[in-house]
Amino acid sequence: MTISELGPGIEVDAPRRARAAQPRTVRAGFIPLVDASVLIVAAELGFAEREGVRLDLVKDVSWSNIRDRLAFRQFDVAHMLNPMPIASQLALGSNPFPVIAPFSLGLGGNAITLSVDLYRQMQEAAGLAGAEDAMANGRALKAIVEGRRARGEPMLAFAMTYPFSSHNYEFRYWMGAAGIHPDRDVRMVVVPPPLTADALLAGAIDGFCVGAPWNMLAVEAGVGRIVATKPDLWPSSPEKVIGVRHDWAELNRETLAQLIVALDAAARWCDEPGNRDILASILARPAYIGAPVEILKRVLSGEFTVDPNGTMRQVDDYFVFHRKLANFPFVSHALWTYSQMVRWGQTGLSAKGLAAATAAYRPDIYRAALAGRTTPLPLADSKREGEPNAVVPSDHGGVAMGPDAFCDGRLFDPAEIEAYIAGFEIHNRDCAPGDAVTADN
Repeated sequence: MTISELGPGIEVDAPRRARAAQPRTVRAGFIPLVDASVLIVAAELGFAEREGVRLDLVKDVSWSNIRDRLAFRQFDVAHMLNPMPIASQLALGSNPFPVIAPFSLGLGGNAITLSVDLYRQMQEAAGLAGAEDAMANGRALKAIVEGRRARGEPMLAFAMTYPFSSHNYEFRYWMGAAGIHPDRDVRMVVVPPPLTADALLAGAIDGFCVGAPWNMLAVEAGVGRIVATKPDLWPSSPEKVIGVRHDWAELNRETLAQLIVALDAAARWCDEPGNRDILASILARPAYIGAPVEILKRVLSGEFTVDPNGTMRQVDDYFVFHRKLANFPFVSHALWTYSQMVRWGQTGLSAKGLAAATAAYRPDIYRAALAGRTTPLPLADSKREGEPNAVVPSDHGGVAMGPDAFCDGRLFDPAEIEAYIAGFEIHNRDCAPGDAVTADN
């Protein structure tokens, strides 16, 4: 397949760097998730090669493997959870090393899935009809948690993919907003994304927060019920990024810039609705995700089967690959993530910590790579998060961000981070930093 055959979303007249006589090989690790689409498409459809980069993609099974293989130079770059570079800058977790994020792979893609049995208990306790929103489902879960505590029954066990992950913070944020303390009322464990549905089926966990397509696969298997999606919790929430060791970025500035140009073009292509069928067929290959192509098509379109009875839900902008400045590494995203690390006792709030979190995201590298192209470049590194219908100034005029609100109605101003953290009644700040961190594996 050639560039001209790829469908809409191609910048035919965009300025290009001179193609290298011998493309530079960049080895990239990834986890089999739909949010790796931009990286996969850049390699599979020739966007990287057009910029003089040969992407060698390596599929892995866990985020700890991704972290370690990047550290030990088995990977040059990696598909990473957006909090992982921040944690590395803060020296949190095992084997910390400095990683930066010069490119975001998009917005959206996660969901919270509970066991069918647990959801039925919630229906009985709270009279749920099945069409309730995320917060109504959260309040119903609180009733179950309180009932189990009163009867002296074991805590429910919920899984996320990694302690320093959007999944962890989103799951906790949702529970906290519903009045559930994730470190005192339930038990949080780590399960790799491809194993979550099996863990739910085996009864080892009662629910999980993970990226697509594993939520829908749990529903298709008859064991899961989706109760909240990422856009329900925060539509503009960051998800995955390209993680790069600081030393590799310094030694390979031109190659990194070429890669960013390629990823930008691939992201634009992925965002075109007319390309979804091709994208789904690529992702369905065993080398990438290996999930049924029809499920992948529905996930990419935001068409959800939320329960084993076949109840459908349309989630607008479930995946945003390029629109709404989805690839810009906003420092405010990094600082919001840092605020949640502080909230849950993983680290303390300090000037040093703020500086480290800020250093993890590199909008300067992004701007330098894409200067003079058609992709809008924000004029500021940060913005207020959760502000409905914000317009972000850029070198191409204002960019409308669309509906954006946290599920609890809060607004995050990165200039008021201390007050923001102090405003949460449910937190773990009384723990010594690190006490609340689940095993880093």
